[in-house]
Amino acid sequence: MASISVQTTDFDLAKEVETLKAGNTSIGAIVIFTGTVRDVGGTLSSMTLEHYPGMTERELERIAGEAENRWALLGCRVIHRHGTLQPGDNIVLVITASAHRTDAFKAAEFLMDFLKSEAPFWKKEQTADNNTWVEAKKADTQALSKWKQD
Repeated sequence: MASISVQTTDFDLAKEVETLKAGNTSIGAIVIFTGTVRDVGGTLSSMTLEHYPGMTERELERIAGEAENRWALLGCRVIHRHGTLQPGDNIVLVITASAHRTDAFKAAEFLMDFLKSEAPFWKKEQTADNNTWVEAKKADTQALSKWKQD
């Protein structure tokens, strides 16, 4: 069963991987995705992520369960942070484990496409001059559409 966390605190990547694979020698592949706050133009002061507690966790559990149904996963860990983050801070961690790499890669990509497009998080970027809510990107919505056709 997938492990989901929505938290303000940072995560320890090595610890999360070790916890996921602890004692499971059937795992032959682990795929890790870490998303960070990026400052493309050098003007970002911070990013604030908001969510609805309870609803967010249920939705992440639902989509992780769907990944587990689609692919032969032996482990799945999703951590998404909220609150105010600085450029370079970790935002999201997705770890998928399976006997073979194909399932782990596909499941991780599926989870990230969902997180970027439909997860109930709202992002506001703060610069010295402006506070702007981040709109969904068309490319993220298009990436998710391939999974809805399967």
